[in-house]
Amino acid sequence: MDIQKMVEEIIKRLKKEYPEPRTALNFSNPFELLVATILSAQTTDTHVNKVTENLFKKYKSVKDYTNVSIETLQKDISSINFYKTKAKNIHDSAKMIVEKFNSKVPKTMDELTSLPGVARKTANIILFNAYGMNEGVAVDTHVRRMAYRLGLTKNEDPVKIEKDLMAITPKEEWGNLSHLLILYGRKICQAKKPQHSRCILFDICPSRNI
Repeated sequence: MDIQKMVEEIIKRLKKEYPEPRTALNFSNPFELLVATILSAQTTDTHVNKVTENLFKKYKSVKDYTNVSIETLQKDISSINFYKTKAKNIHDSAKMIVEKFNSKVPKTMDELTSLPGVARKTANIILFNAYGMNEGVAVDTHVRRMAYRLGLTKNEDPVKIEKDLMAITPKEEWGNLSHLLILYGRKICQAKKPQHSRCILFDICPSRNI
């Protein structure tokens, strides 16, 4: 099967399984999504949502994050992995957004990736989920594993994987592809024990014998 047709078939099947793919992170505005995404690095979305439930009640606006000390913010998120670095990135990003972007989370890849703690993956998540923009494919551990197993890339570097996926996927599906692969990677095609008996991609998967 042609690789582009394979991607289309994968998306078609996964959309039947997950008709409305979206991020598992809870948020009500672009900055809350930025905060949640920064916190989610090497931390489960479930745990991030528990932490942000209280965090978003305490801090209502971008300026609220600039007015609090980094030490206080560290205490607020202390159960999160790498909380000290993440607290500083959130605080510094909030300050930059207030001073440079008129208190609004920017809508371009270059501007987003200029923020502390924001690389392409985080920027892609914000652009698609907050603004409905397809600028790239967010590559996390699930997307990386799934793309490799499905034969959509031979690379291991996230930036190179993203380029491979963008080249073979219709642009309007870039954001959806990321969410679909994440959902399926979490529930069925798991890292240590992929559930072949439940896999709706089994017949077209080149890694079905693992």
